[in-house]
Amino acid sequence: MSMTSMVVLGLSIALVLLLLGAFLATLRQDRRGRAGTPPPAAGSARAESPMPAPTSGPVSAPVPASAAMPPNVPSSVPRQVGADYTDPRTLRVGDKIDVQGSVARVLGAMHISGQGQQWTEFLLRDSARRRQWLSVEVRAGDPPHLVVLLWTEVPTQGMVPAKHMLIMEGVEFFPVERGTAAFRSEGDTGNPDRGLLDFADYRAGDGRLLSFERIQGQSWTASYAQPLPPGSISVIRRAS
Repeated sequence: MSMTSMVVLGLSIALVLLLLGAFLATLRQDRRGRAGTPPPAAGSARAESPMPAPTSGPVSAPVPASAAMPPNVPSSVPRQVGADYTDPRTLRVGDKIDVQGSVARVLGAMHISGQGQQWTEFLLRDSARRRQWLSVEVRAGDPPHLVVLLWTEVPTQGMVPAKHMLIMEGVEFFPVERGTAAFRSEGDTGNPDRGLLDFADYRAGDGRLLSFERIQGQSWTASYAQPLPPGSISVIRRAS
């Protein structure tokens, strides 16, 4: 081998060794750099969107949900009398009142008690000289509640209250309660001062109420009931 060939071979070997050393140094540096990076923490995706810093002002308390009326309450369910409403229990014979926009006078009252219940029926006469009964009763419950019903007489055509379903003007009514109660009359009711009253109450599938009443010794009368919400009655002038 000539001197020139030996020199070229030596230079080639030196170049290869130099390149190999540079590659190993780079590899070691890359490994040191990866080892110094901490592993991502669990839930790091949340850390990418940091929570906003708390403000120095007070934190508002959550607004409580509004109290709602119980669902599916039929119109016939009585409401409690509020402080801003006329309490129908304070009505007296001779009072001039307003009932749902209609002016009427209280002609008389029947105070009825029986079977553990007590209620009052006021006889009203409006400006058209139409007569209606207004019944006021405190029903047991928690808390007790006031039931106010306006009764409009309907012709019975000789009907008597049955112990089963009956049909009045094409509507089926089903028995709810019946019994006998004692009464005491006040004012002009057209009834005796005292006596016994038979009654039979019915309800239709749509919530309509029907009641038969009879002063013992007389014939049956029937009336439909219209529940009155609070605020329906106001006193125009008290009896002197």
